[in-house]
Amino acid sequence: MTTASKGTYAFVSLGCPKNTVDSERMLGKLAQDGYRLVADASGADVVVVNTCGFIESARQESLGVIREMLELKQQGKVGSVVVAGCLAERQQGMLLEEVPEVDQIVGVFGREEIVGAVDRAVSQQREQRSIFRPAPVRALEDTSRLRITPRHYAYLKISEGCDRLCTFCAIPKMRGKHATKPIEEVIKEAKELAADGVRELIVVAQDSTYYGMDLYGRVRLAELLQELDKVDGLQWIRLLYAYPEHVTDELLDVLGSAKKIVPYVDMPLQHINDRVLKRMQRRVDRAKTEDLIARWRTAVPDLTFRTTFIVGFPGETDAEFDELCGFVRDTAFDRAGVFTYSLEPDTPAAKLDGHMPNEIKQERLDRLMKVQQEVAFAWSNRQVGREIEAIIDGNDPEVPNHYHARGHADAPDIDGLVRIKGKNLRPGDIVKAKVTGADGYDLAARAIGNPR
Repeated sequence: MTTASKGTYAFVSLGCPKNTVDSERMLGKLAQDGYRLVADASGADVVVVNTCGFIESARQESLGVIREMLELKQQGKVGSVVVAGCLAERQQGMLLEEVPEVDQIVGVFGREEIVGAVDRAVSQQREQRSIFRPAPVRALEDTSRLRITPRHYAYLKISEGCDRLCTFCAIPKMRGKHATKPIEEVIKEAKELAADGVRELIVVAQDSTYYGMDLYGRVRLAELLQELDKVDGLQWIRLLYAYPEHVTDELLDVLGSAKKIVPYVDMPLQHINDRVLKRMQRRVDRAKTEDLIARWRTAVPDLTFRTTFIVGFPGETDAEFDELCGFVRDTAFDRAGVFTYSLEPDTPAAKLDGHMPNEIKQERLDRLMKVQQEVAFAWSNRQVGREIEAIIDGNDPEVPNHYHARGHADAPDIDGLVRIKGKNLRPGDIVKAKVTGADGYDLAARAIGNPR
């Protein structure tokens, strides 16, 4: 890696874990080219903001950060501002009209050219201010990353884009069609991450169960997970973003028998009423969903099932919302997130009838979350007295000899914590612990035995 510095840069990464991987790839390329990363934007030669453009609230957050960086630039505290990622891809030229002081704009698939964009920004070249490239046929390579996650866990992106045409979603417009990363490339990246100290590998994609269909003519997630299970150094493998279609018996067998794949799945269901699912253009109805959940829970002992739902979708009736509440109560998901429907002007759902005021959508979110909270708190209380394995994330900053950790049931940043009492534990240690108490979504435990 080059030691001579071409200048300093700060980096702001927004959005989902898939965006985190893109950020780490850009960070790696900038570091290799001689730019030096600094923690504070104030005083940096350039700031790169990797944006999210998924829904209105994410776009407003991204615009807020961009404007904050531009204000520092106006004050002379930042040399230049480069905007990358999903918001740039989605709005393209319109973004420059909204924030004309931005020096360079780089779309999602222009990320490999981030060094050139930063070079032009630093040297104040204004003639080529945007880079947009077509979506690749195969997913981009994600090696040589400068990771921003803690050293002991990392996200591994196995594909790019999505072939689902859910009426509420703009991801295919930003990320293109589904593009599988070849199995050998995924394994190469997993080995590189393991060599860098990763113990928990978190598999991500827009639609992970569709993995392989475009490249191999059939889904091959089960085979990929079998190969990942063999990678030396990895201890835990966690699966996120599994669409309910294309879940095969072979996949369930692998998930139930593999040594390193933790009993956890994140499967966004979005709703349960058949009419609403049809308007969303989801391809799995209630009966198939319930059958799939039962099959998954039978195949994978002690499964933690996470899902997400959208409330206030155009035309959702009171009865259909009540059906969703009853389904969440009866199915007892261990983890669930709820979002209000976000009107996205460039999606088919924007043209549907029955859009409702924000107050009604928020009221439905609060009601459904109350139902889910009761389910989740009951789950936490049932863990008291059990022995679990947990991975240490770091010291508890407030209590000596206590650590923040996560069990199999807890993905980083979206689920709960396990607060463990112990001694001489380090980030990345996997320790057996006895659960001694529950505090809402979080657990308290004490370490027993030696870490591995």
